[in-house]
Amino acid sequence: MKKTSSHWLRHFHTSHSLEAGCNLRFLQQSLAHVSVTTTERYLHISPETGSSQFIDF
Repeated sequence: MKKTSSHWLRHFHTSHSLEAGCNLRFLQQSLAHVSVTTTERYLHISPETGSSQFIDF
């Protein structure tokens, strides 16, 4: 069994917050990241999602 680290918990929290629609800038501030680029490292591409889901045809 793998041990859970504080980094893993932060990554898990951030990834799932973003998937749930949390604002990226809010997460940046709550994680105390100076640059949004650091927070963007938590972004992942999911096969179920894409930018087309935000377009209203």
